[in-house]
Amino acid sequence: MSHHESALKAQFYLTAPQPCPYLDGREERKVFTTLNGPAAVDVNNSLSAKGFRRSQSVIYRPACVGCSACMSIRIPVDRFRPSRSQRRVIRRNADLSRRTCEAWATEAQYAVFRRYLDHRHADGGMADMDAFDYASMVDETPVNSSVIEYTRPDPATGEDSLVGACLSDILGDGLSMVYSFFEPAEQDRSLGAYMILDHIRLAGEMDLPYVYLGYWVHGSPKMNYKTLYRPFELCDGATWHAFGGVSDYEAWRAERRQRETCRTGSL
Repeated sequence: MSHHESALKAQFYLTAPQPCPYLDGREERKVFTTLNGPAAVDVNNSLSAKGFRRSQSVIYRPACVGCSACMSIRIPVDRFRPSRSQRRVIRRNADLSRRTCEAWATEAQYAVFRRYLDHRHADGGMADMDAFDYASMVDETPVNSSVIEYTRPDPATGEDSLVGACLSDILGDGLSMVYSFFEPAEQDRSLGAYMILDHIRLAGEMDLPYVYLGYWVHGSPKMNYKTLYRPFELCDGATWHAFGGVSDYEAWRAERRQRETCRTGSL
């Protein structure tokens, strides 16, 4: 593991190679630093704007040799226009209420989280998380975070029933959706899509220009849903680029490779 000092006065480390969880036959490495002390918020804001992603007290970015498939993706709030199917999702969930809560784990959240993992990610890296692990994920935040809860009236009792939630960071320029989960019995609502759409609306209400969705992995089908919110922007590690869809990105990528080939050939 190596490290160096940055202009942000943070030490960066590089992980050892390990199998890529998204693309078969490839290895992943990450560059990361820890978030702690009075500078944590500023470091999180600065690095998120450069394509990094927070996980508890660590913020990281892929640093894979010979591969740039993982790109940070964000939605520009002012330019986003929901598609016909996304408008249907919004109407389908018109009975839900949004509640912004302190980043503090609750039993109700963990119950939904546990059912979500068992139903959707039983063989994933988070499958063994217990209530203490969940509490650590939510509570141990060194930055400005909230849990956005989504509830509906229970037909039997009339009381609010939790159907979904998202741990979100409030950045200087947007909302970053760190982790979202929902009640599997309510999957016909398309709650995962609805929470993204509602975060776009919430960011607009807060006068924040972006919603950050983490990493999109080109070539990984399970990540394709992130490119359905258009237009979107992708970070190449230094600069954000706007695209109207995946085909636009692929054309940009091909043109960029051609320029690099021509430049190399002329040396």
